[in-house]
Amino acid sequence: MNHTVVHCGTVEISMDAGPDIADVTDQLGQIVQRAGVDNGHLMASVIGSTGSLTTIEFEPGVVEDLKRAVTRIAPPDMTYEHEKAWHDGNGHSHVQAALLGPSINLPIRRGRLALGTWQQVVVINHDKGPRKRRVEVTVIGHAASCSPRRFSESARPGSAPP
Repeated sequence: MNHTVVHCGTVEISMDAGPDIADVTDQLGQIVQRAGVDNGHLMASVIGSTGSLTTIEFEPGVVEDLKRAVTRIAPPDMTYEHEKAWHDGNGHSHVQAALLGPSINLPIRRGRLALGTWQQVVVINHDKGPRKRRVEVTVIGHAASCSPRRFSESARPGSAPP
């Protein structure tokens, strides 16, 4: 008998001035393990308007490429309306974070995050100074194995599965 589980957790990580990128895949996997979910979803959101979450291959080359890309898209030396209002020097940080987004939704299969071989979940601090980033996590799913239904390409809505 399947029963639905909802489990919440938090990942906290100290980060350098942005763009700084940290791998949180293991911490998220530990939350999935504690939840005891076989099949479901992990939803995670970084708290704050100058942080983001995404997936990459977490290796030095890709990390540096992503840092350079976000800096090219929203460079710190541009004029931002945010700067005119607040004079805090982080208008670029807000734009970078908004473009990548604060949250991610990942499938859980057989009790583990369903990620590619070279795919890791990363949190990014875009702010101009070091920050302690908090990622709020919700895991929802079934605690007993449930096989997702698979339909052939010929199956039509309302028809019986093959």
